[in-house]
Amino acid sequence: MSTENEGTAVPPAPSAPPVPVDAPAAPAPQGQPPQGQAPQGHAPQGPAPYGQDAQGQSAHGQGASGDAAQHGVSSSAPDPSWPPPPPPTSPSYGDGGSGSGGWGSSYQQPAPKSGRGRGGLVAAILVAALAAGGLGGGLGYTLAKNNDENTGSTTVSASTSGGDVKRDPGTVAGTAAKALPSTVTIEAESNSGEGGTGTGFVFDKQGHIVTNNHVVAGAVDGGKLTATFPSGKKYDAEVVGHAQGYDVAVIKLKNAPDDLRPLTLGDSDKVAVGDATIAIGAPFGLSDTVTTGIISAKNRPVASSDGTGSQASYMSALQTDASINPGNSGGPLLDAQGNVIGINSAIQSTGNGGFGTGQSGSIGLGFAIPINQAEYVAQELIKTGKPVYAKIGASVSLDDSSSGAQITDQGTTPVEPGGPAAKAGLKPGDVITKLDDRVIDSGPTLIGEIWTHKPGDKVTITYERGGKEHTVELTLGSRVGDN
Repeated sequence: MSTENEGTAVPPAPSAPPVPVDAPAAPAPQGQPPQGQAPQGHAPQGPAPYGQDAQGQSAHGQGASGDAAQHGVSSSAPDPSWPPPPPPTSPSYGDGGSGSGGWGSSYQQPAPKSGRGRGGLVAAILVAALAAGGLGGGLGYTLAKNNDENTGSTTVSASTSGGDVKRDPGTVAGTAAKALPSTVTIEAESNSGEGGTGTGFVFDKQGHIVTNNHVVAGAVDGGKLTATFPSGKKYDAEVVGHAQGYDVAVIKLKNAPDDLRPLTLGDSDKVAVGDATIAIGAPFGLSDTVTTGIISAKNRPVASSDGTGSQASYMSALQTDASINPGNSGGPLLDAQGNVIGINSAIQSTGNGGFGTGQSGSIGLGFAIPINQAEYVAQELIKTGKPVYAKIGASVSLDDSSSGAQITDQGTTPVEPGGPAAKAGLKPGDVITKLDDRVIDSGPTLIGEIWTHKPGDKVTITYERGGKEHTVELTLGSRVGDN
C-alpha cells in the first residue's frame, strides 16, 4: 500500500469527447429528454510513504547519511546522519528502493517481501503536477406534461417559498462559514519555476499561517509564496520556519491585514474515535472545499518523505474518513465545534486512479498531525525559526516487524553516551515494546510516539532483553534543527 501527500498545481480538466459522425443519436422518446454524462477527470501519477522495509532510523531524531551505509550514527556525532537518503529510483518512501538509513545508523534496505502486509501505513509526499478531477454524473430529468387534454387533470404548483433558512452555529454549514475566512490557499514556487498548491490556516493576528512543510519546501530557498483568502485577497508570504521531521511549517503574510481571525485550537488528546470531523482545503486546486467525516482511529504511525526522498517525517496521526485529496495538505481538520484538532497531511491510496493513471484520490483514509504536537512545533518555529525534537538517544531499526523497536547493535554509537537511553541502562539488542501505555510495534512507531512529547518529559519504557521484560523510566533529551 502507498499513501500520498498533497499540494500541487492544476491543469485544466479534459473536455467532453466528440460525438462520432457515423453514429447519430437516436431521437428521445416523447416526453423525456436525452441523458448525458460528463467525462471523469484524470489524475497523474504521484509518489507515495509508511510500512516499507527500511532499517535503522534513530529514535532521537537523526538518520543515517548515504555515506554511512552500514553504520549507526547517534545524534551527538559531529556529522549528523539525519535525514535518511532518498531511494535511488523513486522519490516515494517505501517503494522497494534501497538504502534507507538508520535513525542514527544506516543499512541496506531489504528487498520487498511478497505476500505480506501489516497495519502500519506509509505516507508519501506528492510534489508532481496533478490534473483536476472531471465533472461526472447524468443530466437531470424535467417533469413531463400530460398531453391528453381530455383527462381533466390539474397541475398543482409548488410553494414559492420554503421558509426562512436558518443555519445554527453547531451545523456543518455554520461551522464552515465561521472557519473558511481563516483558511488560505497557498501557492509555492521554487527558483526553477516549479510550483504546487496547498492549504494553511491563520494561527495568530500577526499574520502567521500554519501549514505542512512539504507544501512550502520548494519555496524555502528564495522561492515565491502567496496566500489567497476565500474573499479573493492575495498576499505575498515568506517562510518563518519549517520542520521536516514533523512536516510542519509556518509562513508569515507580508503586509498582513489587521482583521485576521485565528482559528481556535482544540485538544487532540481528548478526541475520540467516532467524533465528527470537518476538513477544509484545496483538493486538486479547488480552493475552499469543505468535506466531512469522523475520526476513524488515533495514534496511527505514519511516515513520509518531502517528495525529494531526502527527508523523513514521522507522526502518530489522527485518521479520518473525511475526503482529503492532493491540495488539502496543510489545511485544518476541525471538530464539530470548529476547533482545529489536526493538520491534514497524507492519504492512503490504492495506487491507481483509473483511466491508466497512477495518482488516485481519497478512499476514505486520511491522516492529520495532532494539533497538540503541531502547536508546540509552530510556537518553536515562530520563536527561533528552528524545530526542537525530543529524543531517547538510541538508534533503532526500521525493519518491518511487529515485535517492537530494536536498538541496533551495529555502528559506533548505537546508544548515545550520556544520553537518556544510556542513563536508563538500555543497550544494543534491547527491543522496546511500549512507551508509557502505547504499544510499540516498530522503529517508526517509536519515533512518532517520542515526537508527540516535548524534551524534558518523563516517559516509561518497556523493553525485552534475553526473553525477559523490563521497565525503566527516562527523561527525554532534545535536538535542535533538522540537520
